[in-house]
Amino acid sequence: MPDHPAHQQVLTLVTSAGQPTRARDLCLALDLPLERKNIEDTRAKLKRLVNLGILMETEPGLFAQPRP
Repeated sequence: MPDHPAHQQVLTLVTSAGQPTRARDLCLALDLPLERKNIEDTRAKLKRLVNLGILMETEPGLFAQPRP
């Protein structure tokens, strides 16, 4: 489990969303300006969580918590 607070925030928001979420929507939830850099940084965090097996990418660009 990543210890960085930004990863924790992203994970909390994806978990609480209850449905697959896009990086852009997470930027809005985090009150980040919708700039390309912020969206790409958020997407990179999501991809890292996918690579660690914490999240899954249900389809390109949509991230969710794995189902039990």
